[in-house]
Amino acid sequence: MLIRRTTDILPSEITDKALYLSRRQFMTVAGVSGLALAGLAEQAHAKLVTAPSKLSISDKPNSRQDITSYNNFYEFGTDKGDPAIHAGKLVTRPWTIRVEGEVMKPKTFDLDELMKLAPLEERIYRLRCVEGWSMVIPWVGYSLSEILKRVEPTSKGKYVEFTTLKRPEQMPGQRSATLDWPYTEGLRIDEAMHPLTLLTLGLYGELLPNQNGAPVRIAVPWKYGFKSAKSIVRIRLVEKQPTSSWMAAIPSEYGFYSNVNPQVDHPRWSQATERRIGDFFKRKTLMFNGYADQVASMYTGMDLRKFF
Repeated sequence: MLIRRTTDILPSEITDKALYLSRRQFMTVAGVSGLALAGLAEQAHAKLVTAPSKLSISDKPNSRQDITSYNNFYEFGTDKGDPAIHAGKLVTRPWTIRVEGEVMKPKTFDLDELMKLAPLEERIYRLRCVEGWSMVIPWVGYSLSEILKRVEPTSKGKYVEFTTLKRPEQMPGQRSATLDWPYTEGLRIDEAMHPLTLLTLGLYGELLPNQNGAPVRIAVPWKYGFKSAKSIVRIRLVEKQPTSSWMAAIPSEYGFYSNVNPQVDHPRWSQATERRIGDFFKRKTLMFNGYADQVASMYTGMDLRKFF
């Protein structure tokens, strides 16, 4: 079987939603996704106690079906339907996250501890992906700063690097050379400490489904979706800017900041408009994905075309 690298995938080849849904239904009938669906059904009963957040937007969220069936999660495949088909095999308990590096009190947090570290909020956030589509998702979690302040970053901790799980026996996409695994991402420390940056443990009032980054991910709503690392196992504070997986793979197309900016086109397509999943017509892309009032001050004086 020929495996194509990401650089060979054109925007015109991104799977149409109706096509991948029909494919997924066929695979389900054939029994290929039986294990995955069983695992997801078990998670669906895990309800979380949450409170509404003042940081939510007023937009109507996409349906749970949209959010859990149309995903970018290359660890499970490059097709938008692949994560929902394959992610059920991922074992998410026990799970720990090691927080280390330029901190005074490095610590390993287990999942149960993370669930109790701070009150869980439901935050309705926009998700904007670089391919030109978007969603509105009711994430569940709390600000990432809650975990970072407990390890006491030093003055050298200027950036935060996220390392995700590498487990090719359960993540079939990692058996290909699409990216250099494990997946890594990074933020500047002020971005990571911003109240909007969410340590995410669920959506729609339930535990995160595997295909959405279970059991713990981040959500950075003013940046393109690939910046929000999924299935995190390590957080490391560092002095120098880390190189993320997409920067290493295609540096001319994916920069460190990756702020949603309609004035800066991707080399292979425009970012000026987007199509929200479920909508027919496109809409204008908002600067910082509509969060300019909250985050623009962090980039005062920066050339956002150079630091893309």
